[in-house]
Amino acid sequence: MNDTNDTMEDRERLMRQDGYLLGITGTSLICGMHFSPWLDLFVPPVAAIMTSFYITSPVLLFYFSSLTVAVAAVIVAGIPAALFERATGRTRSDSTSMAIWLAGTLLLAVPAVVGMFRPG
Repeated sequence: MNDTNDTMEDRERLMRQDGYLLGITGTSLICGMHFSPWLDLFVPPVAAIMTSFYITSPVLLFYFSSLTVAVAAVIVAGIPAALFERATGRTRSDSTSMAIWLAGTLLLAVPAVVGMFRPG
């Protein structure tokens, strides 16, 4: 009976984290959009790497650059959350560390949101 309660608590904890993960994913995708200034930083190196693999289509270069920015945003925003978990001795991610991770992606998405509303 006790194992069943533990399993239910684990499921509830994971369900609560789904909202954070969706927020982290969504804001990281905003970082990789065409209006994001982060994309301008990533296009030349990604284009250089992709052309060495004979991928020269502008659509594919844009796609891979956008994907690279989104993944980099998730990684960079996860650093403060990982440091927090390490400093507090936590062995599992909880709501607090996920909120820190989400806050990091939100901070990285601010320039992209500003660029989204900029005319031209």
